[in-house]
Amino acid sequence: MRRAAVFLALLLCLLWTGAQGEDGGGTGKKEGEFDIQGAHDQSSSQTQMRTDLWAELKELRDMAIEHRIKIQRLEQDNTVLETRMSSSEKEVEEVKRENAATQVRLTASESKNSVLENRMSSSEKEVEELQRENADRPQVAFSAGLTDAGAVGPFTTDITLKYSKVFTNIGQAYSPTTGIFTAPVRGVYYFRFNAWENRSAETGVQLFHNNHKKMGLYDYNGGSGRVSTSNSMVLQLEKGDVVYIVLLSSYPVYDDSNNYIIFSGFLLFPQ
Repeated sequence: MRRAAVFLALLLCLLWTGAQGEDGGGTGKKEGEFDIQGAHDQSSSQTQMRTDLWAELKELRDMAIEHRIKIQRLEQDNTVLETRMSSSEKEVEEVKRENAATQVRLTASESKNSVLENRMSSSEKEVEELQRENADRPQVAFSAGLTDAGAVGPFTTDITLKYSKVFTNIGQAYSPTTGIFTAPVRGVYYFRFNAWENRSAETGVQLFHNNHKKMGLYDYNGGSGRVSTSNSMVLQLEKGDVVYIVLLSSYPVYDDSNNYIIFSGFLLFPQ
């Protein structure tokens, strides 16, 4: 730009000088005289100035074109950069949105994990509580066979059967010496018993709770041969209550190593 200004100033000076020469000023010639050599020199000088002027103009034009090309390239580069910047900004926004969505999902997952942890903790506490309850809960169960001796009875009076072959006696609530089960805690109990006879045609036993008969088992086939009968009962017992089986007078039973006659019971749940 500075060079263009200088060129314009020079051009103005040349034009002014040419005008002065055409008016005949500064030649020292008298009016009417014609200086051929001066005219020739002035014409040569003006031709050289025009040549230099056109060279400067061409150079300025080339410079202007070069600058315009550079500006266009810069504008193109700026457009590309703006496009890339816009794309980058969109990518950044998309990443921000994805991060926000991820954060929401993470928060939801953390919330779910917290709920699951609370439920797990609660379940573990419940399991521990049940384990403590089961540990504190009395365990009572027994099962015993009558005898290996074979025939038992008949007797002239009712007798309490003593089941001497103890298979299970958890809690030691059953006594094989007396044949009596004694409730160690207040609760609900399940009992099962049976009678079997292979010599006569009839047999009969009864289940007692304390001194009260709760159930009787009788079997009669009207002739000779085997007879068998069984039943079960659920009883609510107080601590110290007793349960036992009575063989009625005049009725026999039979048992041996085959364990035909069994008396069993266990605690369903304490109260």
